[in-house]
Amino acid sequence: MGNEAHPHDAAASVDFQEVQQTEQFRTLRKRHRSFVFPMAVIFLLWYFAYVLLAAYAVEFMSTKVWGNINIGLILGLLQFVTTFGITAWYVSYSNRKLDPIAAEIRTGIEGHHFDKDGNMIQGEAK
Repeated sequence: MGNEAHPHDAAASVDFQEVQQTEQFRTLRKRHRSFVFPMAVIFLLWYFAYVLLAAYAVEFMSTKVWGNINIGLILGLLQFVTTFGITAWYVSYSNRKLDPIAAEIRTGIEGHHFDKDGNMIQGEAK
């Protein structure tokens, strides 16, 4: 119903294990992991610090800062701010460092611009 059948699925004949062995893919994976893993560890430490403070430092967390606003409430709201900040930072990082490489890999896969050793043939996928 308006959708034309594709006569040949480009990805069906691609050996993705070969693609994973290319230098581009290794670079993409390294850049992704170098951002995601440290950031996940930092955020989890921050989150568990908040939970532990709430459980064991009740006096500190209930210290009034302004009116009915206490340190616990401020730190809790900072959890949300941190989450949005990390998300925005990752989107920016991805747009600059990951997406260009991923686009090149995708172009190579869809156009079959890899040699028999899984290396991208330079100049054809641009």
